Amino acid sequence: MIVEIVILAMIAAFLGLRLYSVLGRRAEHEEEAVPTRFERGTGNAPHAVAAPAAETPRPQREIAGFPPAIEQGLRDISMADRRFDLLTFLEGAKAAYAMILEAFWRGDREELRQLCDDDVYAGFAAAIDAREAAGEVLENRLVRIEDTVVESAALEGRTARITVRFSADVATVTRDKDGNVIAGSLDDAVESNDIWTFAREVNASGPDWLLDETDEG
Repeated sequence: MIVEIVILAMIAAFLGLRLYSVLGRRAEHEEEAVPTRFERGTGNAPHAVAAPAAETPRPQREIAGFPPAIEQGLRDISMADRRFDLLTFLEGAKAAYAMILEAFWRGDREELRQLCDDDVYAGFAAAIDAREAAGEVLENRLVRIEDTVVESAALEGRTARITVRFSADVATVTRDKDGNVIAGSLDDAVESNDIWTFAREVNASGPDWLLDETDEG
């Protein structure tokens, strides 16, 4: 009887250790921060490109294959900001590109303020003011984003800057104050090439990138 009790105790101890091991690993996984691609601030206003929230460095295999200057810039950013992930950044950049264009077309200054730095916002706001003064309305539509390509990347002090070329198809219509079409057509999309630079302080507490510069390709 004593031998059976000892054997049962040993089996129970073994099972207990196995159970603790499994639950311990599960708890470790459950405590990991979940990366977010896009976050919203107060008032449901979307912020710019969001970085993943995980603190541990990620494999950066996607950084390889760029020209040396771009690859070095991306690696510098990745070393300075362990949350940075290039693929996540590009997905967020595409979303920000669409949101900024649509906000500009409908004249939404509040949303543009959330997504752009002061200089870029001032340029968009001035164009909206001029459009409204002329009584013109845009009915543009982003049909698709064909491609996104990293043109440059650099860590300037504690500021990460990444320039992306967007190739997109856009249907454009401009109406006058009487609602008459004065330019464009929604039936015919035109190719648009924009070169936008996004910036973020790598030691900032928030994950957001802001549109820092715009140009046409």
